[in-house]
Amino acid sequence: MRSVLRVVNRVLLGLAGLVLVVLGGSVLAIGLGAKPPSWWIHDGRHDVLLSDADRARWRDESWWWPAVIAVLAVLLLLALWWLSAVLRRRRLAEVLVDTGDGEGALLRGRALEGVLAGEAEELEGVERARILLTGRRSAPEARAQLRLQPHADPRDTLHRLTAEALAHARDSAGLATLPAEVRLRAAKHRAERVS
Repeated sequence: MRSVLRVVNRVLLGLAGLVLVVLGGSVLAIGLGAKPPSWWIHDGRHDVLLSDADRARWRDESWWWPAVIAVLAVLLLLALWWLSAVLRRRRLAEVLVDTGDGEGALLRGRALEGVLAGEAEELEGVERARILLTGRRSAPEARAQLRLQPHADPRDTLHRLTAEALAHARDSAGLATLPAEVRLRAAKHRAERVS
């Protein structure tokens, strides 16, 4: 879902930027004296984009103002949805730990991320680990990025990560489940000249 939002965000930003550059560039070029094509929306340096007749054409129609308000309301809702998707926190600030007495305790999300990353980096064949907790504080989800050493077996590393590091984190936080998305990357080493 997040990758879809990322793609939609980039496409919308690209389209909005392209429209603004084309319209702004054309207005600037025509204002500086360039001759526009015959089909363009204004003809010359002293021409206006909307004449008085164009602006007042639909004013007396009963459907005009409700349609304008509905379109603007939809655009506003889409802009607010887009803004909330962009500004939404990606990282989980705290995790609710079941203490067994019905009260519960809060654990900082970064602390659990640090412990998970440290335990993952101790696994054989893991060069570097980055962990990000997302989701809700009562049902966190982990995103792990592991950079593997050249000799590492990805299947074994993934099995040990789920059976050891993620299981320890799940059990210590008293969580029923701790779903994880794991991305494995091979470490890139530069070739060295041997003399």
